[in-house]
Amino acid sequence: MRKAADLYPGQAKTDARDAFIIADTVRTMPHTLRSVDRELDVLANIKVLAGTDEDLVHDITRAINRLRSLLLQIHPALERVFKGTVLTRSIVLDLLIRYRCPAGLRAAGKSGVKRWARNHARKDPSALIDAIFEALAEQTVTVPGSEASESVVLRHAARIKALKVERAEIEAEAAELADSLPLLQVLTSMPGVGDKTACQILLAAGDFSAFRTAGHLAAYAGIARPAATS
Repeated sequence: MRKAADLYPGQAKTDARDAFIIADTVRTMPHTLRSVDRELDVLANIKVLAGTDEDLVHDITRAINRLRSLLLQIHPALERVFKGTVLTRSIVLDLLIRYRCPAGLRAAGKSGVKRWARNHARKDPSALIDAIFEALAEQTVTVPGSEASESVVLRHAARIKALKVERAEIEAEAAELADSLPLLQVLTSMPGVGDKTACQILLAAGDFSAFRTAGHLAAYAGIARPAATS
């Protein structure tokens, strides 16, 4: 609808104008429209789950940014240890939940933290723990507000972990629903297309019956221009 509106003069957003554009598009360019009566209940359910998953992604990103900002405020050297995706690793989140940091880590000591980490990680965490305590040794000044900040670190880490668990549950539920769609296996057989991407394609294209040719589908996806017709 919005793309079609760009073909008409004026910028007003009124019901009368929208109704005219829809009717005129149906009359003059019916090939640009897709039928909505083929949408399955499964796709409708997947759409709800996909929207929830997108919201969770935004929530996780915000929580990560807040946690990183807080760590940078109270201990910059320690924040550098958790660069990139290291901060969202399960062992790191569990460590922040248990010890808060940095005072809790110092109180537990390297050997105590390393012993705990070995019992809660699939891979040897020695390099990570060594890097953490090297960073702790770099800063000898306690920043005002660190005590309160450490309790907030715990809350942010726990929130990120809970959101990740919730997102995994949503993804599993969506994948289970998508298994009933015949086209899922075809899409996931393509390199680089997983369950999540396949679900997004199915939500956009439905059962593909509305597309007469591969070129028509490519044009709809915006990766090719539609062929000119005489």
